[in-house]
Amino acid sequence: MKYRELGGTGILVSEVGFGAWGIGGRTAGTTSYGDTDDAQSLKALHRALDLGITFFDTSSAYGSGHSEVLIGRAVAGGRHKAVIATKAGYDDWTKPPDFSAAAIRRSTEASLKRLGTDYLDVLQLHNPPSEVLAAGETTEVLASLLAEGKIRSWGVSAKNPAGAVEALRVAGAPIVQANFNMMDVRVVTDGLLEEVARRGAAFIARTPLCFGFLTGTIDRSTAFADGDHRAGWSRAQLDNWIDGAKDLIAAVPATPGRQAVLSALRFCLSFETVSSVIPGILHPAEAETNAEASEQGPLRPEILEKVLAINAKRDFFVSPARAS
Repeated sequence: MKYRELGGTGILVSEVGFGAWGIGGRTAGTTSYGDTDDAQSLKALHRALDLGITFFDTSSAYGSGHSEVLIGRAVAGGRHKAVIATKAGYDDWTKPPDFSAAAIRRSTEASLKRLGTDYLDVLQLHNPPSEVLAAGETTEVLASLLAEGKIRSWGVSAKNPAGAVEALRVAGAPIVQANFNMMDVRVVTDGLLEEVARRGAAFIARTPLCFGFLTGTIDRSTAFADGDHRAGWSRAQLDNWIDGAKDLIAAVPATPGRQAVLSALRFCLSFETVSSVIPGILHPAEAETNAEASEQGPLRPEILEKVLAINAKRDFFVSPARAS
């Protein structure tokens, strides 16, 4: 496993991290990946740690805090080996977000308790609106949490790349997070990575497998489990991703399954501005495959150009994004 600096924070993270939305388990409506098995999730977390994956990205909203509880159990006795980033703003998908200073502090304290730790490496604001980024009380509460040693750094997990650019420019966020994968290259085309590099900030790439579609193993016969957020997307969007993934996997080139996963992760890691890529992990075998992407290194420049060229000719979006 290779490691990269998290911008100018002084924090070192595994370049392949652990996206912990899925292990939170089923939440109301289509806001999760459905039911999960805690024993399996803990095995995945421990296997990830064994493989050198040190960066864990979660949220108080993932399983309404259950994802944090599992991470806390996994790192107990070895907290210093893990870099934990969680989020505040949404504590439960059934409730409206609250970005008031009191709510951010309350959410932070609750996350610390669930994780069984006295500090967070990174606290991210979860899809905050513009007015939150510009609010003085937001700056003040984050500064207080830093001064108290309850967080080592902070950032913004943005709804989209444009929101991440705004977080950099308006709030001076030292860390930003947004979607980035072979079917969503807006961080490149819209200038986010360029802005991150210019400011010496950190960028965390989420959804590198585009919700599993870039594995190439999802087709038109795939039935998503109850509660799986992918069941909430339109048929047109699902078919667009299925067909698009097939074209991109062929262009890389790779075969569906393990090779496709490795290529998709290596695509994101080919951009030096990416501090860490955080694929979702539910099983130990997924941790093993994902970790191998770091060993294999970046894709060749001509392959990157092929992927970007396909995106220039094709629109991979039909319907609006769901929670992530």
